[in-house]
Amino acid sequence: MSSVLIIEDEKDIAETIEYNFVRDGFKVSKAFDGFEGLRIAREKCPSIIILDLMLPKISGIEVFKILKKESKTQNIPVVMLTAKSEEADRILGLELGADDYITKPFSMRELIARIKTVLKRYSGAEKVLREVIKFPDLEINTVKHEVKVNNKAVELTAKEFSLLLYLAENAERVFSREALLDKIWNIDIAIETRTVDVHVKRLRQKLGKAGKHIMTLRGVGYRFA
Repeated sequence: MSSVLIIEDEKDIAETIEYNFVRDGFKVSKAFDGFEGLRIAREKCPSIIILDLMLPKISGIEVFKILKKESKTQNIPVVMLTAKSEEADRILGLELGADDYITKPFSMRELIARIKTVLKRYSGAEKVLREVIKFPDLEINTVKHEVKVNNKAVELTAKEFSLLLYLAENAERVFSREALLDKIWNIDIAIETRTVDVHVKRLRQKLGKAGKHIMTLRGVGYRFA
């Protein structure tokens, strides 16, 4: 049974989400502020987290950053839920590594469908991954979610890791920015593709000389060489 943690300070909304997810077969936990959400996430390691950005005590953005820094929670998928609908907020959430972004008001059926899509993407990926992908200067451990450059560990965010892994598994194939947004972020709405460019830039910086594997094809997209 998949488990979901709802971090939402509006109790009516949290309870409505809980009711619908329980009815759909999910195991549900709730938290009404960021600190409580972090505590439950560490204790229960849910299958997925629904995170409101406008929280008391500590913002949802800060909660997200902490979740992605800690080894126990960094690989839990997170869907951001917020009343903020401006494009800049959506892009910020995606650049930080969120798996999806849903604005209020929202359809409960759509929320459940998108949560299931994210969970399916994660579970499907686990079944087909090789345990370790090796290159002369780069090693990607798909089980431990570890990356090493010349035997030295490199710390990546969950989205950076997913992007690197997808490119490396499909070496020499060319992917457009739109294709990467769809595959890694599961985004099928029109947002600026600079989200991909920002992640590629950060990846190259963190990988150092091994960043040369990620090549830019002007006007087309990226490929792993």
